[in-house]
Amino acid sequence: MVALRRLTRVRQAPDEQSVLAGEAAADAARTEAPEGDHQPTPGDPRAAAFFDCDNTILRGAAIFYLGIGLYRRKFFTRRDMARFAWQQAWFRVHGAEDPAHMADAKDRALGLVAGKRTSELEAICEEIFEDVIARKIWPGTQALVQLHLDAGQRVWLVTAAPQEVARIIARRLGMTGALGTVAEAVDGVYTGRLVGGLLHGEAKAAAVRALARSERLDLDRCAAFSDSANDIPMLGLVGHPYVVNPDAELRRHARANGWRVRDFRTGRKAARVGLPAAAGVGVLAGAAAATVAIRRRQHTA
Repeated sequence: MVALRRLTRVRQAPDEQSVLAGEAAADAARTEAPEGDHQPTPGDPRAAAFFDCDNTILRGAAIFYLGIGLYRRKFFTRRDMARFAWQQAWFRVHGAEDPAHMADAKDRALGLVAGKRTSELEAICEEIFEDVIARKIWPGTQALVQLHLDAGQRVWLVTAAPQEVARIIARRLGMTGALGTVAEAVDGVYTGRLVGGLLHGEAKAAAVRALARSERLDLDRCAAFSDSANDIPMLGLVGHPYVVNPDAELRRHARANGWRVRDFRTGRKAARVGLPAAAGVGVLAGAAAATVAIRRRQHTA
């Protein structure tokens, strides 16, 4: 089983754009982290957990919810909104991301924010979280986040969503920080370009590698969670990959490699989800929290 898992780490080197996007995300995450007395000392400093966002932590895609919020604030037209709605419906039906949809969303989003101040978008993102995103979080995945935090590990969100959105979601979940797509800005104003590209696929793996180097993490002792086969590069980096609400391709890959699968969409009773043996304190409390959260959702569904 171990041999099979390690085979997934033998992959082609990521392209230059992916590396640039990953390093930009890691730099942004380090810059935004609290310092000094405000930075808690982790009880397990060499281990960490990395969580994908869309369909792993959130029901649906964060960029779609951002689109709803921007539409309500007259950032774009009803036709644009219909296009975003179609892409979100496709995502929900197929359970996987479409690269063409992602590229289209990226181009339109960059056109919308070009020339606007970063502080303006950050304020809007805060409002959108309160209006929409907070209600879309999977309780089971949120409990898994808390489980790692209770175990003294740092936890990062890793998503193709804009860094501004990722940072807010991570903060509201009590995470250490976020790795997201970085939009270029000069003097606090967006240029309409990305640094490297979308934080997607190999770029996510590059971001995790860069952060692991700077934070002195042992990736063999780290965990990662995702729903999408696009995140196999990130999942294959760590010693403890977990599959949450998987698309069909990732489910097949997980079965072939012995990765643990948890599907919060099925309504089945919570299964015990293991952590690295080094997790230590807090595991039992976290497991209990996961069970309570999932059962609560079943009763209210």
